[in-house]
Amino acid sequence: MKIAVLISGGVDSAVAVERLLAQGHDLHLFYIRIGLDTDEGDCSAEEDIEMCSFIARRYGLPFDVVSLHEEYWENVMEYALRTVRSGLTPNPDIMCNKMIKFGYFEQRWGHEFDRTATGHYATTRIIGDKVWLATAVDAVKDQTDFLARISYEQLKHLMFPIGDLPKAEVRAMAIAANLPNAKRKDSQGICFLGKINYNDFIRRHLGEKPGPIIEIETGRKLGEHRGFWFHTIGQRKGLGLSGGPWYVVKKNVDDNVIYVSNGYDTDKQYGKVIHIDEMHYITENPWSNGCESVQICFKNRHMPEFLPATLTKAPDGSYVIESERKVQGIAPGQFAVIYDRAAELCIGSGIITGRPVTDIVNITNN
Repeated sequence: MKIAVLISGGVDSAVAVERLLAQGHDLHLFYIRIGLDTDEGDCSAEEDIEMCSFIARRYGLPFDVVSLHEEYWENVMEYALRTVRSGLTPNPDIMCNKMIKFGYFEQRWGHEFDRTATGHYATTRIIGDKVWLATAVDAVKDQTDFLARISYEQLKHLMFPIGDLPKAEVRAMAIAANLPNAKRKDSQGICFLGKINYNDFIRRHLGEKPGPIIEIETGRKLGEHRGFWFHTIGQRKGLGLSGGPWYVVKKNVDDNVIYVSNGYDTDKQYGKVIHIDEMHYITENPWSNGCESVQICFKNRHMPEFLPATLTKAPDGSYVIESERKVQGIAPGQFAVIYDRAAELCIGSGIITGRPVTDIVNITNN
């Protein structure tokens, strides 16, 4: 097949290239540039591009650097800043995959190829005549949660060549192939920031707005924050409080108040009921069999654990996740990613809300 391969300069996409070539495919490598050569959002681009160029030369493959900087700022950065300004917690990586890597790139370049491949830790599975997004062999590295907002049309065109490998084996393959990035560290954090501190980035765009930090149990003022947008539910570090650990458990956006609770085991940082809106099924709703509720697994943030729960639907069209375990850091604005009970198929995702939902009806009324 003729395949467009999105490479990043990291070991995962390099091994994806190695495997696809071994399978006899015709490859064209692409690097998506989303930042500029400034102090804001360069994503270490020059170093990455140099590494990508080396990989392309080594295998004698065509390589193009394509720019989607403006599209990224309009669709991902603006979403992130708007969400933070509203007191919610965004997930720019999910939106980047949906809008940039598998959105604009596919529309302009990827559609010319039989498939588009990436180094994501994910797999696909064909059930009947449908393609489903499936989890990776390596649960710790699984990245299906970052793909949980893509469309079915996008999924059908994707390949994940390393999703059936544990990370240790990917590293070993890179070393055996003598790849120059075999021991390169994995990227961390939000890619568009590059080497920029997240709080510095938020401060640059939203400024500061000092307000009180209040102990939720007593109403006692413990200190001051620089703006509620610097903090998210479940956060422990960066509060500047002694006698901790302290966790952010609530935010009052209107009054610019951050509420915290003390102790690793404080119940205030946990919950079992999560309300979600804007439910998105990647392939289809697999539970159209008349069940009043369905057994699922889910994630409320990027983590290796798949939490068992029940999913039901409310009369207003929103959904309720009732977890069997305590869930830490339920942050409105984040995505709750839905899996089947075996945690093998990624069904889709919804956006976590802070709104209570009461009566529950059949989930299949979608």
